[in-house]
Amino acid sequence: MTVLPSEPDTPEPDTSEPNPPALPAGLLLAAGGGRRIGRPKALVPFHGEPLVQRGVRLLRRGGCDPVVVVAGAGGDAVRACLEGWPAEVVDNTRWSTGMAGSLQTGLAALESRATGAVVTLVDQPLVAATAIELLIEAWFGGAMVAVATYEGQMRHPVLFDARIWHDVVEGVTGDVGARALLRDRPEWVQRVACDAVASPCDIDTMDHLRALEAEPDPNPPRVADGPTPKEPPWS
Repeated sequence: MTVLPSEPDTPEPDTSEPNPPALPAGLLLAAGGGRRIGRPKALVPFHGEPLVQRGVRLLRRGGCDPVVVVAGAGGDAVRACLEGWPAEVVDNTRWSTGMAGSLQTGLAALESRATGAVVTLVDQPLVAATAIELLIEAWFGGAMVAVATYEGQMRHPVLFDARIWHDVVEGVTGDVGARALLRDRPEWVQRVACDAVASPCDIDTMDHLRALEAEPDPNPPRVADGPTPKEPPWS
């Protein structure tokens, strides 16, 4: 009797959910000395809370992981301020030369650890987590650079895909950051209007601080028992 070969088993269809895209890292530039306000900007209290803590909470709420804080002036105090918070602090020893050194230091700390990074400035307290989420959405859609705009002007935050970090590091200068790179490579850039969810206003003087504290707070601490060293209020 001839035995016919059996039909190969048909593989079961894969019904599992696809893995979600990896989240970008968060990079908080917080090295400035705050000469005009009289103390390191990271430590300036806004509604009674140091700006650096607000910046970490913003990035966490927006969906960034990990979060790296670049410190400079008052570095030891910044580290103490963030004890127990979900953030890594790295030092920019060249902080007095401008933003470029902080951006280079932060991206170097994240090398091979993330596929993108959202860059925020510690002295812009009126940015809401929604702005971060909008940039991440644009990045998920294929943008190499997603940049927040206000009245059509590019400002922070900015999300850089890791594939162009080398270009960013090589292209930044002084205190103007990556503006020249964004201008020269418009094909990389997706502008994301954030006028409705954020403000680019920054704090350079006590008058600026008082004016911004009078505005609605888009990033308040969690309404609960308050922060503790083990459970920072980023959620």
